[in-house]
Amino acid sequence: MELQGKVIVVGEPRSGVSKATGNPWMSQDYVIETHEQFPKRMMFNVFGEDKIKQFNIQMGEEINVFFDINCREYQGKYYNDIRAWRVDRVQPGQPVPNDPDMPQAPLPTQAPPQPQPQPTQAPAQQPAPSPQPPFNQGDPEDELPF
Repeated sequence: MELQGKVIVVGEPRSGVSKATGNPWMSQDYVIETHEQFPKRMMFNVFGEDKIKQFNIQMGEEINVFFDINCREYQGKYYNDIRAWRVDRVQPGQPVPNDPDMPQAPLPTQAPPQPQPQPTQAPAQQPAPSPQPPFNQGDPEDELPF
């Protein structure tokens, strides 16, 4: 999945040591805001010191975030986790690929059907249109305003 927007919050990095492996870890949260008529905000995180340095996300940047959504349970409650796996810088106003609000080029389809040969017959005559009934503007039964 992906979303384009402007970075409006850069959270403080968090770090710790894994209880399971004893290895150090680092994570940082960010919030982006879309440019739609009714802007949406999304908080996501980047996990791993190497990814945080690689992405180097700064306040006010226009970015396209590629992310995965996962859910985890903690003490009977469920929490969503939106983790970025790729971040691209974009120019403001540049359309996002697959943006539903942007016109898309038509997808290639099968070859158009070949025209079928038509039998040689005289064209059928169209029936004459039936005359419409006269309009009676003063009809008291007609309650329509038009």
